[in-house]
Amino acid sequence: MRKATCGIRKTGEAMGRDGEGDATTDPQRIEQVVRARLRSLRTGLGLSLDDVAARAHLSASTISRIETGKRSIGLDVLLPLARALGVDLDMLLDLGDDDGDVVIRPVAHEARGHTTWMLSRTEGSRVALKVRIDVVDETPEQKVHPGHDWFFVLEGRICLLLGDRRVVVEAGEAAEFATMTPHAMVAQDGPAELIMIFDRDGHRAHLHRGSD
Repeated sequence: MRKATCGIRKTGEAMGRDGEGDATTDPQRIEQVVRARLRSLRTGLGLSLDDVAARAHLSASTISRIETGKRSIGLDVLLPLARALGVDLDMLLDLGDDDGDVVIRPVAHEARGHTTWMLSRTEGSRVALKVRIDVVDETPEQKVHPGHDWFFVLEGRICLLLGDRRVVVEAGEAAEFATMTPHAMVAQDGPAELIMIFDRDGHRAHLHRGSD
């Protein structure tokens, strides 16, 4: 089966002489991406050159030359810069050109009146799920766990139980709450579909106990 494309062709810079070169093996392309990524991470975090220099134990002028392409990039500077910016070295070097590293094809899993589709990769600090909740006869037990939950209702209505509170969340609305508050959720008046985002602690709790 022919793979669908977005209709965007690679530029000559990212291709070999025969027009089929792999951009991930082009050292110049890799350096350009890493330099841009370092600057974007720094500015995105609101850090000055001096801030990063202090964290990485490098001079501000060295970091400036790295970002502008006036100094070569080696592991001697990449490792401390990665630590200073709070990222893994692999994240700095990964070009992610293969759509297999980008596209996620969710698979449905059914359990306890819920159908879930994993929408994110398992190694991140956040986990995203699409969830279908069917109407049940019994009110689920409210539970607590470390973490933070967020959800957006795509279809139907959700009754969110937070201790003594009952909060109805309609389609097109979102809810966010700390999960050390006893909580549970039920579909109201019919099945509901929602997108849920957990931090890592929240996902572990939901995975082991079943969706609340």
